[in-house]
Amino acid sequence: MVVQVREGLRLLTSYDATPGPATHTTGPSRVLVATAVPAERDAVARALAEHPGTGVDVLAVGVGPAAAAAGTATALARADAAGRPYRLVVSAGIGGGFQPDAPVGSLVVADEITVADLGAETGDGFLPVTELGFGAVTHRPPPSLVRGAADATGAASGTVLTVSTVTGSAARAAALRLRHPRALAEAMEGFGVAEAAALHALPVLEVRAVSNAVGPRDRDAWRIGAALSALTEAFGKLTPVLESWNDHD
Repeated sequence: MVVQVREGLRLLTSYDATPGPATHTTGPSRVLVATAVPAERDAVARALAEHPGTGVDVLAVGVGPAAAAAGTATALARADAAGRPYRLVVSAGIGGGFQPDAPVGSLVVADEITVADLGAETGDGFLPVTELGFGAVTHRPPPSLVRGAADATGAASGTVLTVSTVTGSAARAAALRLRHPRALAEAMEGFGVAEAAALHALPVLEVRAVSNAVGPRDRDAWRIGAALSALTEAFGKLTPVLESWNDHD
């Protein structure tokens, strides 16, 4: 199996390996999985190594919505220019879960990808950018794909929030949940990935493994290793769903 190791969008080396921390590129590329950091990329790549020939690529595109949007858009543009366009984009990684609905170690699939802090603070509270008369705050993945992903992995489905500042207090967690009562998780990249996908008229999906509770920062309670393992396990079950799904489902 030929695999290509990438750091961000830069190709470092190509070699034969089974398995390895790699972008999986056997066969024509059809699905792009965008993670934030190499540890998440490698967790997904371990699962892809068990499914040769699926045409699923995984990249670490950067932390935060801006880096995620720029990195994903660049990867999509390069694929188009090479005549190997993608048909689906997936934002994947670990994130915080709103308790008790998304406990540590569980999986969440977004049926709404919503940016939580794009807007303005007013004397009456927060206004999303849409209420200011422009922009967008939510992308909705295809319902059939959400159902298929949730059924395959046992994940809960609901809103995944994108934030530029990770929640660190009970007060902010409560405020976010009040504004977004269906929120199950928060992370930092989903909306950026979705914006890039939308510019290329592509559907998007977001999958998160919960590493910590949304609220006061308690590093001793974080379970990053377990969440990365859960991400690998999830993509072992999810990859056939991504491979077989089409936008007419």
